[in-house]
Amino acid sequence: MKVIVLGAGVVGIATAYYLARDGHQVSLVDRNQGAALEASYANGGQLSYSYVAPLADPAVWPKLVPWLLSPSSPVRFRPQLDARQWRWCLQFLAACRSLRSAETTRHLLRLGHASRRLMHQLLADDPALDFAHANSGKLVVYRDAAALESARRQVDFQQRLVRDDDYRQEVLDSAACMAIEPALDRLRGEIVGGVHTASEDTADCYRFSVDLLDRIRAASPENRCFFATSINGLSVRQGEVVGVETSAGRLEADAYVLAAGCDSERLARRAGLSLPIYPLKGYSLTAPISDPKAAPTLSVTDFQRKIVYARLAGRLRVAGIADIGGYDCSIAPRRLATLLGEARGAFPGAANYEQAEAWAGLRPATPSGRPILGHSPYRKLWLNVGHGALGFTLSLASGRALADLIGGQSPFVALDGFTLPGGPGKAGASAC
Repeated sequence: MKVIVLGAGVVGIATAYYLARDGHQVSLVDRNQGAALEASYANGGQLSYSYVAPLADPAVWPKLVPWLLSPSSPVRFRPQLDARQWRWCLQFLAACRSLRSAETTRHLLRLGHASRRLMHQLLADDPALDFAHANSGKLVVYRDAAALESARRQVDFQQRLVRDDDYRQEVLDSAACMAIEPALDRLRGEIVGGVHTASEDTADCYRFSVDLLDRIRAASPENRCFFATSINGLSVRQGEVVGVETSAGRLEADAYVLAAGCDSERLARRAGLSLPIYPLKGYSLTAPISDPKAAPTLSVTDFQRKIVYARLAGRLRVAGIADIGGYDCSIAPRRLATLLGEARGAFPGAANYEQAEAWAGLRPATPSGRPILGHSPYRKLWLNVGHGALGFTLSLASGRALADLIGGQSPFVALDGFTLPGGPGKAGASAC
């Protein structure tokens, strides 16, 4: 089959990779000059397969006022004259219920663990891949006892769902956190405990995407990349997508995969399809490690600050913050200063922060935190969108499942909980 994948971030690349491996002729279309240059470029570097607690959680409610009022809050709401923003926020608050959060966790765990199996299989099959992958383990640290107790309940819940020692999580006290990650010594007295997951990994998402793109190109000379190509819209006729209008002209195929990150909402809307996706703007800085002993060996997440630290082949990646305020990708100096200040406070001698590369990107989030995968209401159009902060983590399972479906096979992992209601021929559906 001829398949066009719209979007060359890590999710689109992973989908195209599996399609090409299955023998399909694949075309990638992206508005950027190359692969993974938006949300996938400098993300947190964490492959968080087991710690998937969604942002939409009952614990959000007491944090709403600080989030709205504090300029240094880890989550900041900037009101826009945009009904889509307000609709998304209301749907997000509706998802902040215990039962809904538990349901989302269950589904994300299934997809996350499937991705981990695929990642380790990929590394075994293709040892030449070089993207700073490491089984670093992950430590989520907490600064207050109530948050740690909530994390303990989440760990108990997840371990009832997944009875597998490979995904074991441990709740640690402060002393144990310092023992397994001595670089946290600067925060001694502030950290009350943490959750350690030994099975979690770290890697460079951009390098991973570029490596997979090389494999796609090598699979067949018929596989094509349309970079620096604007996607203007989908052509729909009688409930079927019949082409894509681009700055390179009209492109046609036997199947189309929408995996264009935040731009997926615009493309779907122009075709009459409502997708509940809105950007959560995140920031990162990447600095060369100056003292390996002062830099964390584990992947570390500061839960209260919503900041992650990952060691990527001699560099320290510091990422976090979520701004709900439209589609502007520019770097806000104050937000970057917050990130830099937290990094210097936690790991002051770890990296040469004066040489840090700053970045900001838009995470395509759904209100519940679950991506939208599988059939669209239009024939020949498939969806692989809305992964939020878990795009890298979930990319392989999402891509493998979409390639299976397009090839007429049962998906590698069950997609219940991720699909739009209805099926082909029922345009106008929505999900969250």
